[in-house]
Amino acid sequence: MRIGLIAPPWIPVPPPAYGGTESVVDVLARGLAAAGHEVLLAAAAGSTCPVPKVPGAPAADPATMGACADELRHSVFAYEAMDGVDLVHDHTLAGPLFRHRPEKTPLITTAHGPLTGGLRGIYHAMTAEASLIAISHHQARSAPDLRISRVIHHGITTGAVPVGRGEGGYACFLGRMHPDKGLPQAIGAARLARMPLRIAAKMHNRDEHEYFRTVIEPLLGPDVEYLGELNTADKYALLGGAVALLNPIQWAEPFGMVMIESLAAGTPVIATPRGSAPEIIDDGATGFLRGGIRELAAALNEA
Repeated sequence: MRIGLIAPPWIPVPPPAYGGTESVVDVLARGLAAAGHEVLLAAAAGSTCPVPKVPGAPAADPATMGACADELRHSVFAYEAMDGVDLVHDHTLAGPLFRHRPEKTPLITTAHGPLTGGLRGIYHAMTAEASLIAISHHQARSAPDLRISRVIHHGITTGAVPVGRGEGGYACFLGRMHPDKGLPQAIGAARLARMPLRIAAKMHNRDEHEYFRTVIEPLLGPDVEYLGELNTADKYALLGGAVALLNPIQWAEPFGMVMIESLAAGTPVIATPRGSAPEIIDDGATGFLRGGIRELAAALNEA
């Protein structure tokens, strides 16, 4: 088949650092090509995924992530190149609602964010013409009125992930600077367990910088170190050397790429039992699912 893949416009595919959706699109493009399909990828300029790409894409700008105008412009650009494909798999929010898509071309869209709140009506409108893929069973259950075609967990190429030895004597946190990610809880748990914590986090927009300045920076110290945003090699070195990944998410996250990345590196995950975490972590075997800071600290010592 000839398959068109549409990635969001703000980060190249694969991402040089932060970019869960872009990592998923990269793995999918490579896998489809390896299976013998022709893949056409619409992604930001600078993308290095080794499949044919739609030429002339604007440059990536992570600082504008979420900007509606950027995504709308990218959707128009992408679908103008999709004539002749047998199937389109769109990973944007705006694209599946674009009226001038190639007629009669089957459309699949993956919901990378929540299906609740104001987004529920948007996804409901999509399902009139598109097959909707959920990324966890919890995400699918959160919107029982939506017609979801399949639940498909995200994946990674595990052979490309170096397995660490976990001998660094520290815990790590990996994510973005946002209250939903539970970084203050991770800091509290690590300190209670008397274990150093190393933090790698994406911090691009104004809100993320403000959250770091007002909430996180005052909590840093000799035992809690902020490393910045890491590239792929440094990310896996951090994960592989850690005793455990602390991932005390404070919301029902549809899927957590960082958790499967940690597991692929051989590092257990200590997470709160929210969202998709119980589908990813085998409690007591590949990590621990715990609620409060004391419970998280006890799990860290057990790890």
